[in-house]
Amino acid sequence: MSQTRFRHARPGRSRLAATALLLALMLATACGSSSATATTEAVASLPTVTEATTEPTPTTPATPEATPTATEAAAPEPTAAPAGPVGWTVETFVSGLEIPWEMRFLPDGRIFVTERPGRVRVIEDGQLRPEPVATIPDVAPIGEGGLLGMALHPDFANNHWIYVYYTYPSGGGVANKVVRYTETNNTLVDPVVILDGIPGAQIHDGGRIAFGPDGKLYITAGDASQPDLAQDTNALAGKILRVNDDGSIPPDNPFPGSPVYSYGHRNPEGLAWQPGTNALYATEHGPSAHDEVNLIQPGANYGWPIMQGNEGPNNGYTLPVIESGSDTWAPSGATFVQGSTFPQWTGSLLYASLRGTTLWRLDIPGGGNPPNLEAIISGDYGRLRNVVEGPDGYLYILTSNRDGRGNPTPDDDRILRIVPQQ
Repeated sequence: MSQTRFRHARPGRSRLAATALLLALMLATACGSSSATATTEAVASLPTVTEATTEPTPTTPATPEATPTATEAAAPEPTAAPAGPVGWTVETFVSGLEIPWEMRFLPDGRIFVTERPGRVRVIEDGQLRPEPVATIPDVAPIGEGGLLGMALHPDFANNHWIYVYYTYPSGGGVANKVVRYTETNNTLVDPVVILDGIPGAQIHDGGRIAFGPDGKLYITAGDASQPDLAQDTNALAGKILRVNDDGSIPPDNPFPGSPVYSYGHRNPEGLAWQPGTNALYATEHGPSAHDEVNLIQPGANYGWPIMQGNEGPNNGYTLPVIESGSDTWAPSGATFVQGSTFPQWTGSLLYASLRGTTLWRLDIPGGGNPPNLEAIISGDYGRLRNVVEGPDGYLYILTSNRDGRGNPTPDDDRILRIVPQQ
């Protein structure tokens, strides 16, 4: 088994002044508590925003079980959703979590959840077990960092491999890495470093990891408060990365010998593949505005820090499918709805937002037609970190109200669940 390690890229002295100025502007980050004013209107028109047609009824039941393109990337044609909307309601699935970041459903029905302080928790038979599956010893849960993403190997049922992305102390600062564990009897053993040297910082650590339909592991890396690194294809910051399951580099990556798959990103936090097309979409934080959903193409440059959303000099950068304009979403985890439990949402991209405190549904019609954006739930549950479609067809949503930027209730943090209305 092999692993790939990269040096920490650092800006040269000639770039420090510019970086410092950019950092001063960006500290009012999209997931923070202050906002910046957009200087001009977005070039492209914003999508239509509608409210969900069926209002939820919140309940709390007993715990149940290589060359950038010069134009906007064209969205593939999605599969049409079946007709017939279904009423729905929101319930609390489990509570008592501490800053959950990712959840994964295991083949045997268990659910693993990462908590940013460094724990992997397990839910069995609808109950959050008091003892964690693992406590990662070298996690540095500072700022936006800590134990973040988690992914199951496509052949997890046989090899029991589970991958985690986390921030750790390094050289007087912090860095990020991906480590593979083997799960056995509700414990994680035999750690193997898959990818190291991903720059880290108090903010913009990225952290989402997921296996794609091609069997490769995709990793989002933020710019680690060094915006110029996003344009440097020799650095891992500000990128979407792609590696084999052992950390080696796929031969068809756009930059030979490099895990870099796309670049020019600020802080991407969501990855989702569209059913029927296998097109990869990613959510990305802008600087207190101009948050994005991007269609990811290998080797494409998404413009940060030269462009913010559709604003800035477009020197051949790939434009977002949609951006928030002067509003702030702070988008995080995302998923395409594949089941038919909620037929009105089948085929749509759902993504959670932190500062926006909204679960968004994005309809991507293809054929050059503008996307349609709908708020499914908004403002009722605070900061939303992730949304995952379960094997039961229900939608599971992680809150992030104990991260220092929210207003937690006694039950926070929670996993909410959207279920059909009875």
